[in-house]
Amino acid sequence: MKPLLMVTAIIEAATGLVLVLLPSAVVSILLGASLDMPGGLVVARIAGAALLSLGMACWIARHDAQTRAAKGLVAAMLLYNAAAVAVLAYAGKGMGLSGLGLWPAVVLHAAMAVWCITCLRSKQVIAGNK
Repeated sequence: MKPLLMVTAIIEAATGLVLVLLPSAVVSILLGASLDMPGGLVVARIAGAALLSLGMACWIARHDAQTRAAKGLVAAMLLYNAAAVAVLAYAGKGMGLSGLGLWPAVVLHAAMAVWCITCLRSKQVIAGNK
């Protein structure tokens, strides 16, 4: 589980930092749309802060990968990744939005969700929590 936590920490912290600093650029790359309203910028920056927080939690937990808390963190990451796949896929297919990074982001989040499931089902994790 340690590699999952490390990779997630790096991806989410980097994405969160860019989202906090350049929210319009991230939205443009993902959705091919702009953030015209100040409220959208605020919400995007809060989302960036949330991703930074997720990244920090994963980075700190990387050394405690066999604890129940780490398992809970991975379960939360699974929910986040599955929701990201659903929301981004709907944005692309249902709303007709499309930026250069939309479908790669969907694939990345789907792969991360599968990795989370694999880690949660691992006998090593289950055995470590008895």
